[in-house]
Amino acid sequence: MKNLVGIFFSAIFFLQCNFAQMKRLEVGDKVPLFTLKQTDNTDFNINDYIGKKILVIYFYPKDESAVCTKEACSFRDSYTDFTNAGALVIGINAASVETHKAFQQNHQLPFILLSDPGNKVLKMFGVKNKFFITGRETFVVGLDGKIAYTYTAFMQGKEHSDKALEFIKQMNKKE
Repeated sequence: MKNLVGIFFSAIFFLQCNFAQMKRLEVGDKVPLFTLKQTDNTDFNINDYIGKKILVIYFYPKDESAVCTKEACSFRDSYTDFTNAGALVIGINAASVETHKAFQQNHQLPFILLSDPGNKVLKMFGVKNKFFITGRETFVVGLDGKIAYTYTAFMQGKEHSDKALEFIKQMNKKE
């Protein structure tokens, strides 16, 4: 039993060290290039959208959980405002394409959901776990392909949509 406890704490320490080494993307950093599967099982290549749309990329822990559903529905309810502002909304987590498709249909989500097996893209963005659960962060990518805005709030799902839209509207006023 003593040996098992030691192994457990060694594993926790190892995971914390690895997460601590991930650099979280900040304003001004170039968005990493990636390709992931969409709910229709086609490839989504971010390179096809850089320079054409403002990208709102939000990472969330789990389809159908309370806060994640509230967050997704907030993006849904503001979807027309995002598209009118020239933005493309993209939700990402490690769930399967099938799980995303069911979530999308269940809540009439009009935006893109991407499956990130193994959280490879999440790690590229440096999103940190909270309480052993995948983190919740939103990134706005400008037409130049650089991070223009970030927002982190683990329990305030709705605020991600509100804050991102507010930023994009202010950004568009300056142009």
